[in-house]
Amino acid sequence: MKTVLIVFGGRSSEYEVSLRSACAVIDNIDKSKYSVELLGITKEGKWLYYQGSTEEIFNNTWYKNESCVPAIVSPDYSDKAVILLGNPIKKIYPDLVFPVLHGKNGEDGTIQGLFELAGIPYVGCDMLSSAMCMDKAVTNMTADYYSIKQAKWLECLKSEYAKDKDTIRSRAKQYLSYPLFVKPANAGSSVGVSKVSDDESFDIAMQKAFQEDYKVVIEEAIVGIEVECAVLGHNEHTASVVGEIVPCAEFYDYDAKYVNDSELYIPARLSNEVSEKIRAQALRVFKVLGCSGLSRVDFFYNKDSDELFFNEINTIPGFTSISMYSKLFGEYGISYSELLDRLFIAAEEKASR
Repeated sequence: MKTVLIVFGGRSSEYEVSLRSACAVIDNIDKSKYSVELLGITKEGKWLYYQGSTEEIFNNTWYKNESCVPAIVSPDYSDKAVILLGNPIKKIYPDLVFPVLHGKNGEDGTIQGLFELAGIPYVGCDMLSSAMCMDKAVTNMTADYYSIKQAKWLECLKSEYAKDKDTIRSRAKQYLSYPLFVKPANAGSSVGVSKVSDDESFDIAMQKAFQEDYKVVIEEAIVGIEVECAVLGHNEHTASVVGEIVPCAEFYDYDAKYVNDSELYIPARLSNEVSEKIRAQALRVFKVLGCSGLSRVDFFYNKDSDELFFNEINTIPGFTSISMYSKLFGEYGISYSELLDRLFIAAEEKASR
């Protein structure tokens, strides 16, 4: 029986989303095939080996459990171990790791680099592709290089904006025009994202985004249907059915994703021809960004012009039983437990390349 280490939590604005995702993963792993170990990371960045229930994880009381023991991942490649710093010190030897972490310090290549050093196979994209996909400016530059249609965009550093706000605002208005979107370059779940319609809200949006990252991406607002496609696999890639989102808010922000009820249509209300075009483009984006294991690729589709615009890619998307990634593959015919099996196989394939 293989041992899977689930890592959850994290020093990220998406900490709570990670807890929900991890609970679903833990509850749906086939326990007849896999032995499950748990490693939680608090909001403050403390690593704790945990042996309690998923209920405590869901309620965010897990770190108070008496079973918690400080833990570290050994960077020694010959060790391939997680060291439990109790009395006495012990080690566990996972066959593979699923970092169910969203946003910074989990989806950006940092923890992927740690597991590369440790020589422990892990689910998902490698260090480079994780970092590229997390940074919206780098993602957009790569998409431009490969002629993948997307919104017009600009990037701005916090130091640049502090020196010359007026010039940057004027440039954004002239090149992109209102309305436009202001986004932290490195954040997820639409944290720190604002839709901007005038000069005053532009300045407020820039300050909000700079609270999340030192770099901001400013994008043209695209009119279109918001659609998503999940991708799975390492050596061979599978694209799910296409899903459609009708946000309950002005755009698909954090509350629209996790608090309020946006409308979801799976499959999307599109022709087979358009859906196949979206699936093909999702596979292309996945490939050119060097992804592996899993990602969810988001687009806007303009029915009037029949144009498809790449929006963003998420290398560790939400993974609850009602998250788009699992629901899209559920509609495709792959159950949640089978989805986990396939992800674990892809992780082993990636480790043996």
